[in-house]
Amino acid sequence: MDTPALKNICPQVRRDIINMTANAGSGHPGGSLSAVEMLVALYFDVMNVDPKNPSDPARDRLVLSKGHAAPALYGVLGEKGYFSTEEFKNFRQLHSILQGHPDAKKCPGVDASTGSLGQGISIAVGMALGAKTTGNPCRVYTICGDGELQEGLVWEASMAAAHYGLDNLTVLVDNNGVAEQKGAPAETGAPHAHEYVAFRLLTIELADGNDIEAVLAALKIPPMKGKPTLILCHTHKGKGVSFMEDQVGWHGKAPNEQQRAEALKELEG
Repeated sequence: MDTPALKNICPQVRRDIINMTANAGSGHPGGSLSAVEMLVALYFDVMNVDPKNPSDPARDRLVLSKGHAAPALYGVLGEKGYFSTEEFKNFRQLHSILQGHPDAKKCPGVDASTGSLGQGISIAVGMALGAKTTGNPCRVYTICGDGELQEGLVWEASMAAAHYGLDNLTVLVDNNGVAEQKGAPAETGAPHAHEYVAFRLLTIELADGNDIEAVLAALKIPPMKGKPTLILCHTHKGKGVSFMEDQVGWHGKAPNEQQRAEALKELEG
């Protein structure tokens, strides 16, 4: 798929996110909107996946470590064809395949159930190590949030990835610079590239992680033998909706009907 086509998918996924969270009256729009370009680039261009065969053993895997950004993942999976986009209206409803956090037992295309922060990257490291051990040619990708990096589990997983030489693993950090801690705004202590270099990861830093061309270019850099890849993406929470951008209040709050209309109007533009 060419770059203009990929760019056109991004606002559609953002509209899906707004509609899902508005319909449910709950969810996490801010951190979902910031991760759109990463997910679109992965599923529509980079990853070896087939919606008609979501359990293919040789498929590439994606673990959404920041599981609260499930609306972004669902938007991409629906637009890719893993399930009907009619399912979006059932987001966060009882027995829906689209739960508030990804559920691998319910939703086609979800490779790991996530939500407890820090665990997703650990699952991805296990997947990558398993693939190495068994000779599976797949690549494993995981998306972490910057607030999530306060979990020691993230750094233990990173050390393990380097120790085992998991060059089949790519970690993307959605560094939107805003986190919610115990209900209050908090600075995330934005990560620096040199921290990952110290952990012996091949580290790539993107000044604009919401630029899909930059994200694609970074994802297509050949892996270094024996080293996991880390792509540090500086993004904007609430990207694409002016009144949500860089606002911690939109971490876990759904838009009302007026705000939905305003957001969709901006995204149509």
